[in-house]
Amino acid sequence: MPTLLLTGFEPFLNFPINPTEQIVHQLHGRRINGYHVEGRILPVDYQTAGEEVLSHVEDVQPDIVICLGLAAGRHTITPERIAVNCNESSEKDNRGNMPEGEPIHDGGPDGLFSSLPIRRFMKVLHENGYPAEISNTAGTYVCNHVMYQVLYHFQKKGEPVPSGFIHLPASHELAVQHGKLPSWPQQDLTEAVECVIQSIDS
Repeated sequence: MPTLLLTGFEPFLNFPINPTEQIVHQLHGRRINGYHVEGRILPVDYQTAGEEVLSHVEDVQPDIVICLGLAAGRHTITPERIAVNCNESSEKDNRGNMPEGEPIHDGGPDGLFSSLPIRRFMKVLHENGYPAEISNTAGTYVCNHVMYQVLYHFQKKGEPVPSGFIHLPASHELAVQHGKLPSWPQQDLTEAVECVIQSIDS
């Protein structure tokens, strides 16, 4: 059975809940659209997140990789178009790192495009009543770092494994604890990710 590696992140900064962590736990071990879902949670740490996601890739040997991240403040689901070769943040990660524009890979491409069918994802989400739009920036925080690491890994190895990143809004639970954030029900976020997986190869 083909395998789908689904990753999310631990809570970070002043967000005590990360809805992507809950989604990964809920979908881990499920069979969706003929894919066996292997879920993994990544640290919000520039120094180890890339190593961990590539370790999971080597362990799982997935046929497709979908990485999820929280974009608190966004009100739609946003499949990311591109990752850039840059680590930079105005806020520390969970281990105190605050890079200032260093490349993720010296000599690597300035940017790498998602190899997921992001336009199809957006279309199927709309058809199922979920607001979605393609994003042209994954930022330069750890989400972008992980997306770039995965895409660079498969490009370097010459393996055409569809891979990319999807940012999600906050859950209602997070919004209540944090303050003023656009938010969705956690169940809707999970079902939207299931919708995306159902659309693969259709």
